[in-house]
Amino acid sequence: MGLHMALKTTKFRALTFTILIEEVDDRAPNGQLICYLASVYKLADAGGSRQLLRRSRVPGAAATLQKEIERDGLRAFDRLMVRDT
Repeated sequence: MGLHMALKTTKFRALTFTILIEEVDDRAPNGQLICYLASVYKLADAGGSRQLLRRSRVPGAAATLQKEIERDGLRAFDRLMVRDT
């Protein structure tokens, strides 16, 4: 059908866990965005378990979170964890 689906993963290390962001976007042959989903997970360092923290269908949500983490460091992780509880 000519549809193009892309998966992008980004990881950020904290002291005792890792944040994993998975972005999926689906585009038409002309490049028009059909679907976008960003899922943010907390990965435990001790095992392979992952906890879903947040999902967003707003394009660019993962880039915004990445900028927050680069700018604010651990405070961004703290805000992410507080929003979920």
